[in-house]
Parts: sequence; structure tokens; C-alpha cells
Amino acid sequence: MSSYTISNSALNPKRVFILQKSELEKRFDPKFYAIEYKDNLDKIKRNKYKRLGDIVKFSSETWNQKDFFVNTFPYIEISEIDTLSGEIQNITQVDISEAASRAKMLVRENDIIVSTTRPNRGAIALIKKEQDFSIASTGFSVIRNIINSEINRNYLFAVLRQEIILKQFEQRSSGGNYPAITQEELSNVIIPFANAEKQQKVIQIFENCFSQKQTNEAEAEKLLASIDDYLLAELGITLPTPPENTLKNRMFITSIKEVSGGRFDPNYHTKYFHDLFQSFESGIYEYSQIRKYASFQAGYAFKSTDYLEQSECLLITIKNIRQNQIDIKDATYLPNDFFNLYKEFQIKIDDLLIAMTGATIGKVGIYNHLENSLLNQRNGIIKPTNINSVYLMSLLNLNVFQQVILRNSNGGAQPNISETDIMRISIPVPPLSKQKEIAEHITNIRNQAQALKDKTKDLLKKASEEIEEILLN
Repeated sequence: MSSYTISNSALNPKRVFILQKSELEKRFDPKFYAIEYKDNLDKIKRNKYKRLGDIVKFSSETWNQKDFFVNTFPYIEISEIDTLSGEIQNITQVDISEAASRAKMLVRENDIIVSTTRPNRGAIALIKKEQDFSIASTGFSVIRNIINSEINRNYLFAVLRQEIILKQFEQRSSGGNYPAITQEELSNVIIPFANAEKQQKVIQIFENCFSQKQTNEAEAEKLLASIDDYLLAELGITLPTPPENTLKNRMFITSIKEVSGGRFDPNYHTKYFHDLFQSFESGIYEYSQIRKYASFQAGYAFKSTDYLEQSECLLITIKNIRQNQIDIKDATYLPNDFFNLYKEFQIKIDDLLIAMTGATIGKVGIYNHLENSLLNQRNGIIKPTNINSVYLMSLLNLNVFQQVILRNSNGGAQPNISETDIMRISIPVPPLSKQKEIAEHITNIRNQAQALKDKTKDLLKKASEEIEEILLN
């Protein structure tokens, strides 16, 4: 068969190219055969390789949403996978009655779970002992058995997260706003088939990197933990000693006159909270309700059918609100005209966003991203008027105030808190100059902690480059 070439140099060879019929697979979409994907595969094929489907067996074990669990179940969402480290950041306890239809994949220790939605992001995790028997979204494919004895499971986990593999995930995905890869296409991804010595080198690089990562994170956490003591000392507050958890201390008597707000749950009226509020009142600064210093706006119940992968109208959901920050790396978007249609739910720079339900209830982050942003339901906007935003955020994220927020919440496995219960929380309020001083000191501590986290990102990048060098040479 004759070989044809494109002689017009004005055409971009990355976008205009010719294929032989023998090069075609079952796919006819031109992007699948793009030069960048071909070059990526050629790099891998210079050495031994295997189809993923010839190395592993996927699990089809599912949960019927009835058995095994009593009231709640541990749920792994795709958004909770750290794409840099492959670690599961949070497993949410979800009420069985509220189980989403996608909450079905039963995972066990040593399973490798691979996100099939936008798989090129690298939301891939190795299930640890403490995560055994959790439920994962059907948006994951679950690798359970390694059927080729020459492949080490830890090696496979490390390799799956490399750019040469993620590029194949991208190539084999289909769809528009939320591209996805089928299990059949996942099986066709090719994996470098390294010898035992190379596999051990890859594993060692990976493990050394994560050992250093843990050290960096421990130092960062130590810095962040110091904020509580610093802030309480600056406010002149000495916390009461929590009582020993004995039956005698858990039993108490209160009069009907002391039962306020129609709350009859015992935790709400414990002596510990009585003593805690006294310690706040004994501090050196004014002690008043948040409503005196800020206004509040609840989020709106936008429909999931309105969500887009990208636009100029950012939607902040409960998954984006973290302690002391708003994380938009897995953001959701809405049609651009929604920003004008729902302006009352607009988020401004320096607004504080608070999660009002679920595992992250009470967590507060300060907003400093796109102006064209709206807030979804189950969250609230605290708009400071005559109080420093960083100071108020830091105060509400103190461990003792997180306890107060939980005390004021309602519900069991999925607690929730109302606007009223948030805004009536009393806080110590020093002069604005003192608030600024405290805010600057805390910001400096957080910047030091962030520098350690950035150092970890650099380590992961360097480790990935070393692993790819081993795999391709």
C-alpha cells in the first residue's frame, strides 16, 4: 500500500494527519489518533509492556444499599481523592436513607480504585486496612486481583498515576463536559512491564517520597495546631479542663428553666459547655453574638442538571469548603447567565463560607477566587461588616468553637445547623487593630505550613519524573 504524506506546511501536523487503515482500532473519533497520543504510546512500546486487562481482574462486588450497615455507611467520593498523593482525604458517613444511586461499589483492603470520570486527573487510590469494607461511587473501577504474578501491586499503583498512563486515560475517554472511560477501554491501556529490579526501584522512590511527605505534613500540622493556643492566649481565655469520661460525669441534673430554645438533647446542656461559655465571658474582650458583626445568606438549591465542567460562573458546593480555605480544584460551574439570575447568592471576596451539614459541618473558609461565583445549598455566606474576616474565620475554626457549632446542630449521622444557630453563637471581639495583629500572625503561620505543603508537591513531581525515567529507559 502506498504511503501518503501532507506536503502543505501551513497545516498543523498535530491537528491534520493521515492514518493507514491498519492503524485504526474500533474508534473513529479523530482525537483518539492525535499525534500527542501516538507519541506517548510509542515511548512505552520501546520496552516491554502489557495491557492492563491482561494484568488485573476488576471487581464487580456491589452493595445492595440495605445489608451490612445499621444507620450509616462509609462512603468514598471521587472528590475526596488527593490527585497529587493518591490518598483518600475523607470518608463520609452517609445515612443509608440518603444513599445516592451511585453508592454501590464495595471496596476491600488493597483494592486499587480508579476514577472513570475525568480519569486523566489521576483520582486513583490504594485502599488501606482502615478503609476496608467501605462503599465507593460507581464512578470508580475497582482493581482487586493481580492475575500476573510478575507484577507487584504497589508497583502497579505507582505506575497508574504516571503521566504516560493518565495520557492514555485521556485518549480513551469519551463524552463532553465530563469525559469518562469505560472498563473495556481501561483494560486496553498499556502498562510498562518492568523486571523485578526496576519494579522495586519504582516502589522505593514512591515510598521514600511519601515518607518525606508525611514528615512535611507533620511539621505543617504542628504549626497549624499552634494557632489554637496562640489565639486563646491573645484573647485571655483559659479553657476548662474536660471532665473524665466516666458514667458519673455523664450524668447530671438541670432545671426546666435552664432548658432553653426547646433543646432537650443532653449534650447541649452538659456542664462542660456551661464552663466553656463562662471562660469566654471571663476573657479580656467584649463577648457578643456573630449577628452583631456580620450578615448571613444561605446557598441556593441549584439542580445538578445545570452543572457544567467549565464556564465563567463558578458554583461553590460543600465539597469545596475546607477548614481555612476554599478549594476549587474540582469545581463545578453553571451557565453564565445564572450569575445575573441568582445575584442574591453571589459570593464576594473576603466572604466567609461555612458548611452547614455533613462531615465538614462548621468548617469555614475565606473566599478569594473568581468574583462570578454562586453558592450551592447546604452552605452559608457569612458577610463580615465590622470585623476582620481572617480573625473571624480563625476563631470559628478553633477546636472549641467547632465543638460549639456541633452542639448547636441538629440531626445524627448527617448533622445540620441553621442560619439562626450560627448567627447567635457568641464570640470574643477585640478592637479592630488587635484583630488585624492576630490575623497577620495567624496568616504568617499558615504561610509557613503552606510552604511545607508546596515542598511536598515538588517532591511528588520529582518522584514522578524519576519513575518515568526508569520505566522508559
